[in-house]
Amino acid sequence: MPKSEGRLPRNVLVMRFSALGDVAMTIPVVYSVCRSNPSTRFIFLTRKSQVPLFVNAPANLVVTGVDFKHDYPHVTDLWRLFSQLKKEYGIDAIADLHGVIRSYAISLAGIVRGLKVHTIRKGRRHKRALTRPRNKVMLPLISSRARYREVFYRFGFAVEDRFDGLYGTDKADPAIFASITAPKAPGEKWIGIAPFAKHKGKIYPPDLMEKVVEELSQLPGARIFLFGGGEEEREILGRWAEAYPGVTSLADKKHGFPVEMALQSHLDTMVTMDSANMHLASLVGVRVVSIWGATHSYCGFKGYRQKESDIIQLPMTCRPCSVFGNKPCARGDYHCLRGISPQQIVKKVKSIIDA
Repeated sequence: MPKSEGRLPRNVLVMRFSALGDVAMTIPVVYSVCRSNPSTRFIFLTRKSQVPLFVNAPANLVVTGVDFKHDYPHVTDLWRLFSQLKKEYGIDAIADLHGVIRSYAISLAGIVRGLKVHTIRKGRRHKRALTRPRNKVMLPLISSRARYREVFYRFGFAVEDRFDGLYGTDKADPAIFASITAPKAPGEKWIGIAPFAKHKGKIYPPDLMEKVVEELSQLPGARIFLFGGGEEEREILGRWAEAYPGVTSLADKKHGFPVEMALQSHLDTMVTMDSANMHLASLVGVRVVSIWGATHSYCGFKGYRQKESDIIQLPMTCRPCSVFGNKPCARGDYHCLRGISPQQIVKKVKSIIDA
């Protein structure tokens, strides 16, 4: 049972850096914990670029971003960072949701000062059993969000699910994304497509995804919004936007997370890889059609409140071969992705927007 409120920490440092999608996955848990424990202040430490993700944060959540590479490049610098945070916020406990060298160093600085620290249990052994080439143990693991919740529960915090989305059960004000498009017109169906990911093992081949864009652009009342970043992605998405009617690329400039997520909240559905945009769309309550190749939802990274029936993947004995999709294909052909037809994706999208 949770401890009495008087014995709980008052100012908890919460840490999660690294990949955008992983940080996004913390939000339903962190917001819920904040709302369930209003007498405790939570200080979330992440990278500067990821601070804008925390839209409509609870009053007792402070999000602070740092530039590790330039400002805190060495272990001794991380101890200095902890000293600064402790002085500014009165840190009396540390919740490490990352479990890497940087977070271990900061946690150690806290332990030396007598602070209570709890660290995420990543389940590496079970993930290895799930992704090894032979004798896979094909059982779903607990989700990353459950692992995050466990960290807070070990402190004794109440851990109730009190997150319905960054905008609650509503959608964002269309004025936020007015620079991109006018509000949705009656009868329009808005479809988001985020066709890229960090690793090749998670990217549906662009030539096939273009066929998806082409077919969806022909649906009556369809508006398609393309999400991505980087020079190569910008060029590909810009070309698709020019070639097909009703298609808009958001990769033409940096709109920022608050603007893009506000627009996403008005989508009827989102087509993504196992990538950050799957989690961003999930944060605003959008139903996601997710495409999985080298990775698998069994590893615990399915989008928040997303349906298994909306996952598109092939039943191959070599899948999953990787937790993150960063290993080269053992077959050499990435059939786990190329074997998915564009029509499968279009059919799933139509079943959602026509419902």
